[in-house]
Amino acid sequence: MNPLIATGQGELVALDAKLNVDDDSLFRHTDLQELRDPGQEDELEYRAASLDIAYVKLDGDVGCLVNGAGLAMATLDVTTAAGAMPANFLDVGGGATIEKVASAVSIILSDRKVTRVLVNIFGGILRCDVAASGVVKAYRDHGVDLPLVVRLLGTNAEEGRTIFAESGLPVTFADNLNDMAAALGKAS
Repeated sequence: MNPLIATGQGELVALDAKLNVDDDSLFRHTDLQELRDPGQEDELEYRAASLDIAYVKLDGDVGCLVNGAGLAMATLDVTTAAGAMPANFLDVGGGATIEKVASAVSIILSDRKVTRVLVNIFGGILRCDVAASGVVKAYRDHGVDLPLVVRLLGTNAEEGRTIFAESGLPVTFADNLNDMAAALGKAS
């Protein structure tokens, strides 16, 4: 509450208050859902939430597409350690489709600060070829050619690399986190 004032009668009165509600608890508080004002939220974060994509906008210029919150946090750390600044935290999730990946990349590309994109996928439930197809689709839909640094490991990683390699997009592949960090500097 800010400001809080004391009246002439000695009573405390809150003149303003802000309320943050955990989105995951809204199903229990439908009355609070009605109070939500999308105009008060970051447009890209609101778009991502409506698509069930975990996204937080940050201040940097490296758009990050990752699957898994832990890998996303490690990716942000590696990006920062490489002297680059992440533009977002984005966990596309494990069971993402080509369309969901494309929507996630579309959100990244809608951030005008983004000058390059880092894709770090550990393929398990989300296959690497699905992730690659979604990224290529979004790039084509947006008509952009921002540099891509791509690290694919796991299910259908070779197929994913082939999709990227044949796309004609400016892709630099990384085999590990150290290579990924080094490639970020070259992709600027």
